[in-house]
Amino acid sequence: MTDVALHASELLRLHHTGRTLVLPTVWDVWSARAVVGAGFPALSVGSHPLADSRGQQDNEGMSLPDALDGIRRITAAVDVPVTADLESGYDTPAAELVERTLEAGVAGINIEDTVHSEGRLREVGEHADYIGALRAAADEAGVELVINARTDAFMGQVVTFDDPLAEALTRLRACEEAGARCVYPVRVPDADTLRALLDGLSGPVNVTAHPVDGAPSGSLEELRALGVHRVTFGPLLQKALTDSLTELVAPWR
Repeated sequence: MTDVALHASELLRLHHTGRTLVLPTVWDVWSARAVVGAGFPALSVGSHPLADSRGQQDNEGMSLPDALDGIRRITAAVDVPVTADLESGYDTPAAELVERTLEAGVAGINIEDTVHSEGRLREVGEHADYIGALRAAADEAGVELVINARTDAFMGQVVTFDDPLAEALTRLRACEEAGARCVYPVRVPDADTLRALLDGLSGPVNVTAHPVDGAPSGSLEELRALGVHRVTFGPLLQKALTDSLTELVAPWR
């Protein structure tokens, strides 16, 4: 637990250096070691690429033991903080989820408000309460677990909102108040929307970007200029490598 606590404190510190923290999103030991070898001080594990690497489906097509099996292999192979996408929590009570993820060596977790087993979006207070219970469990364990609270308000898949920006702000502010150390409005459509989110929130904000093409809200340089605190790649690094792999092997058909 000491190593996990140290890694969690370091991950939290990295969110507040004044420089955008890029956490390349990996899915196995090979990709994790490659990222650490490139000089990154921490990394993220994405549920989508992890599921793909296991031949399973994202959106909790994996069970929690499946996900933790993959995550544990990564945390055991690299000596840097690892934050992991745990989707909506796999229908697991907060205290149990924190206990099991800390046992897996995880310094941070991503929790979204889409409940995949029920095909619905959590209500604002419901999601904030879950985030708060996770915070309480981590604090009781003496670990500054970096909880990244995600909202799918911009997704428009389970629920379509008349004003997704206002909805995202309401949800993420509630999560910040509940103890999230970072918030994640997935699929921010443009720079103006991102600017409004940054202005309306008090803590670090996570943006997903493509390692080559950047994000809809800007390139890495533009995201830095806007004051974005954290960037992850979601499934897009794996997708970019898939395209490159196809190009490499295609001439050998």
